[in-house]
Amino acid sequence: MLVEQKIHELANKYALELKKKMANRVDEMVGDDKAHYLIYSVLGITAEEGELIDIYQNKGRFLYKYAGAFLEEVTFFCLKEKFPQAQKTKIANTLGKRPKQFEIDCLINKDALEIKWRDATTDGDHITKEHTRIQVIKKNGYIPIRLMFYYPNRDQARRIQATLKTIYAGVGGHYYAGDAAWDYIQQHTGIDLKHILEQIAADNKGN
Repeated sequence: MLVEQKIHELANKYALELKKKMANRVDEMVGDDKAHYLIYSVLGITAEEGELIDIYQNKGRFLYKYAGAFLEEVTFFCLKEKFPQAQKTKIANTLGKRPKQFEIDCLINKDALEIKWRDATTDGDHITKEHTRIQVIKKNGYIPIRLMFYYPNRDQARRIQATLKTIYAGVGGHYYAGDAAWDYIQQHTGIDLKHILEQIAADNKGN
């Protein structure tokens, strides 16, 4: 089976599951208690607008979850096609108590890749956790590599990413974001993943 066809099938699987989850949640919300609409009204939001906001907030949670899971799986698939030995694995946190383990999204020989579709966190504790994770990976003899396909928009989140990039460089790791992440996949696997996804998106618009 062609790589493009497998990626299409993965996209279709995630799209169908996402639509089902969204539809089920909207059905569940029909019977929800809407007493909190009083506060919406106090703040100048109509009941109709408040209902739409609640619906799309719930849909958004599913969308972000599935978008991240899909891009991580399809990226791992591309790497696995080129490097059959690629695997997901976990390593013990030897520098702290929480979490007990860190997951490596894709381990290829000594390269330990973390795959993110985007990381918009503004939590300062995120830096501490990531710093520990990177140090543990390095201590295990691996090279920490981050692939993040979409850079956050908010200033605070962007500052955190800049700090993480410095941390990766400090331990001899690599940080690829935006176009650099897409280029990494194409250069290391020979698969133009972004182009394939653009074609799927174009086909979806056409339909």
